Amino acid sequence: MDEDSIFDDEINTWETSIPRPTPTADRTETQTLRSETSTSPERDTATATLSPTPTTTLTPSSTATPIPSPTATATPPPTPVPTPTPTATPTPSLTPTPTATPTPSPSPTPTPTPTQTTTPDQPSVVVEVTGVTDGDTIDILFQNGTEDTVRLLGVDTPETYGSTTPGEFEGVPDSEAGRDCLRDQGQEATAYMMDRLAGESVRLVFDSQSDRRGSFNRLLAYVVADGENVNYQLVSEGYARVYDSTFEQSDRFYAAENDAQSSERGVWVCRDVVTPTPTPTSTPEPTDNQQAGELAVAQVHADAEGNDHENENDEYIVFENAGSSTLDLSGWTIADEADHTYYVPDGVELGPGETITLYTGSSSDSNTELYWGSDSAIWNNGGDTIVVSNGAGSVVLKYEYSG
Repeated sequence: MDEDSIFDDEINTWETSIPRPTPTADRTETQTLRSETSTSPERDTATATLSPTPTTTLTPSSTATPIPSPTATATPPPTPVPTPTPTATPTPSLTPTPTATPTPSPSPTPTPTPTQTTTPDQPSVVVEVTGVTDGDTIDILFQNGTEDTVRLLGVDTPETYGSTTPGEFEGVPDSEAGRDCLRDQGQEATAYMMDRLAGESVRLVFDSQSDRRGSFNRLLAYVVADGENVNYQLVSEGYARVYDSTFEQSDRFYAAENDAQSSERGVWVCRDVVTPTPTPTSTPEPTDNQQAGELAVAQVHADAEGNDHENENDEYIVFENAGSSTLDLSGWTIADEADHTYYVPDGVELGPGETITLYTGSSSDSNTELYWGSDSAIWNNGGDTIVVSNGAGSVVLKYEYSG
């Protein structure tokens, strides 16, 4: 058998082995078979054994297997290509949202009000300082518009009005130099309070062991500014001594006072002032110690009930006109041995047999009652001297008493 016959038989075998396509799918399947024929290793092997006769005459013509046009080519329908369904993409319901994590609301955290306490046992309130009277007394305004006066609890600064009392400041000489030194220190304390508190908002803290108000109806409290206890600072820096009274922090205050004394800070420098030797002077004194002219001392009540410094109006002197004519006391002075001095106001008269009482504390004067206006005790319980001088400065009465 020649090579042509072998080649014809091979073609017949190849054609009969391929199923004939249906009319509707002819082009597509033919294209597919052409592709497989060109890529199959088995067909390449068979072709390699044939004669190198040109194969163009044996290949199906282009009319038998037309190249599909774009419009006639069957494209894969959309369904064979998997299209992501809504369930394949995570939906917001599957992703935790911010609302899934509870956010703390403001309501569970209480907001402290100004009337809350700084400590469980110490009620307090925020106020505005509207004025400074002196080193230990301030005027304040509550948030509701109410005005009041506060006496700083547990402290006492030297007086700036009237005379000072060296005897209240341990170690300070009872002399003119000692009084002048204390007066200067009192002004320093006032200036300190002005700089520190005037116009500021502060917190008043009330002590559980102390009364809420003193004898003059002034509030008794610690003043806290910028987180510091101003009462304590006054003592620690030497602007004040510890006031002899009952309060919770007294031990702490006394320790601060001892330190200030040891360091001679503030008022405690007055311990070292030089006291000049007094020059003897002749002072006219009445022959009768009880009575001079027509004015007499009828009663001395120096020991007030409770704490003398907190009950000043229970400390008093009663004067009597023992003569037969009216006394005009305008401009007279009444002093103790430490030179605390009270000036009788104008227009005060005392008729024969009448009495008038001088109280250490404060209130309104009347025809029978006068008020010194001091915020601390004047007359010593153990004994003192009452010196009364007229408007010309002459001593008209000198009365000594003992405890």
